[in-house]
Amino acid sequence: MTTPGRGRRPSAQHADRHPDDRLERSLSLTDATLLVVSSVIGVGIFLTPGVVAESLPTPGLFLFAWAVGGLLALAGALANAELGAMYPHAGGDYVYVREAYHPTAGFLVGWLSFFVIYAGTVATLAMGFAEALARWVVLGDGGKVAVAVGITIVTSWVNYVGVRPGALVNNASALLKIATLAGLGVVGWFFSPVAPAELVADAVETFPPGDATLTGFGVALSPVLFSYLGWNASVYVASEIREPQRNLPRSLFLGLGVCTALYLLLNALYLHALPMQSLAGEPRAGEAAALALFGPVGGSIVAGLILLSVLGCLNATILVGPRIAYAMALDGEFFAGSERVHRRFNTPHVAILVQGATAVGLILVLQRFPSVLDYTTFAIVLATIADVSALYALRARQPDRPRPYRAWGYPLVPALYLLANAAIALAMLWGRPLECAVALLVTASGLPFRAAFARRRRARAR
Repeated sequence: MTTPGRGRRPSAQHADRHPDDRLERSLSLTDATLLVVSSVIGVGIFLTPGVVAESLPTPGLFLFAWAVGGLLALAGALANAELGAMYPHAGGDYVYVREAYHPTAGFLVGWLSFFVIYAGTVATLAMGFAEALARWVVLGDGGKVAVAVGITIVTSWVNYVGVRPGALVNNASALLKIATLAGLGVVGWFFSPVAPAELVADAVETFPPGDATLTGFGVALSPVLFSYLGWNASVYVASEIREPQRNLPRSLFLGLGVCTALYLLLNALYLHALPMQSLAGEPRAGEAAALALFGPVGGSIVAGLILLSVLGCLNATILVGPRIAYAMALDGEFFAGSERVHRRFNTPHVAILVQGATAVGLILVLQRFPSVLDYTTFAIVLATIADVSALYALRARQPDRPRPYRAWGYPLVPALYLLANAAIALAMLWGRPLECAVALLVTASGLPFRAAFARRRRARAR
C-alpha cells in the first residue's frame, strides 16, 4: 500500500486532485482571473516599449507586435487550459510534464520553476519595489536591501496566514491597477504632448527606416513576450480553484484578455505622447510618455503606478510559487515537510517559508550580482516550452482521458507558441550564453537531490 507523500500518482484514477492534497477549493473565477492579471502586469509595460520600438520603424508595426504577443500568449493559454482542466492539481507544469514524459522530466521542470523562476522573480520584484520606493524615500544600498527583505517577509506572511488574505490583497491591487492604467490610457488622450517642435520635426524627417524585415519583427517580439509572462499563473493553484474544469480555462482567457487590452491602450498612448524616434531606445517609456503629457507630475504618477504594479505582482508570485514545491513534496520529490498544510490557516506554510528563505538569500546576492538573475527569463521560456509540448504527448499517450476543455486550433495554434519561444530560447543562448548556462546548471543541480529523495522514498517503503 502506498503511504501519503511517497510518490503515489493520481493519473490512473482520473482524480481531480492529488489524493493527498488537503488544500481547500476557496478561489473563485474572479480570484483566479485577477491572479493572472497581477502576474502578467509588472514593470514590463513601463520599460520594454522602448526596446520594441528600436526594431520597428512604424507605429502600426509597433502596435501590431503587441497584438501578436497577446495572441501568442493566448496560444500558450489554450494549451494550458486543456492541461489544467485535465489535471486540476497544484503544481502546474510540474504535473503536466511528469504525466506526459517521465517523473524525472517533471521534477526538473518543477525544480527550475520553483528555484529559478519563482524564487528568482520574488527577489527581483522585491528589489524593484525598493528601487521604486527610493523615489520618495532616501535609501542607500543597505536600505534598499532591507526594504526588499522586509517586503518579501511581509508579503510571505500575508500568504502564510491564509489563501484568502493573499487573494484579497491580490484582488484589491489588481483592480486598482486595472482602473488606474485604464484611466491613464484614456485621460492621456485629452492632453497634448509637451514636446519641442524641433524634436517632432526631426522624428519625421530623420527617423531611421529601421529593420522592417521578419528578423526585426522577431527581435521585437522577445521583449513583448517577456511582458506577457505570467499568463499561466492560475494553473499552479488549480487544486484551490472552485469548479476548475470550467473556471481555470476562463481565468486564463479573461486575465490575458484584460492584459492585452491594457497593453494596447497604453502603447497607443505612448505613441500619442512621443514621436517614434524618442520612444525608440527609451529605457523608461512609461515615465517619458507621462512627462511629455503631464509635465513633472507625470513622473510621480508613473512611479506610483510602478510601485503598485510591482507590489501586486510580488504578492501574486509569492502566492503561486509555493504550490510547485508543495505538489512535488506530495510525490516525495522535494524536501521533507514541504507537503504540510497548516492546521489553522490551511496553507502550504512550509513551502511558503522555503520560497521566502530562498528569495531572501537571492536578494543578498542580487545586490552585488544583479546580472545573475537575468537567467530567469530563459528559465521561463524553457518551462513554458516543456508544458505546451506536454499537450501533444498527452494527446498521444492518454487519448481517452476526460478533457473538459480541448485546446482550440490544435495542433497548429499551440505549435505557433512553441516555435516563437524556441526562437527566443535560441536567440538568448546566442546573445546571453552565461545567463542561459547558469539556468541550465541550476536545473541540473536538482538531479543529485532527486536521487536523495528517491533513496528516502525507498527507505520509508521498507
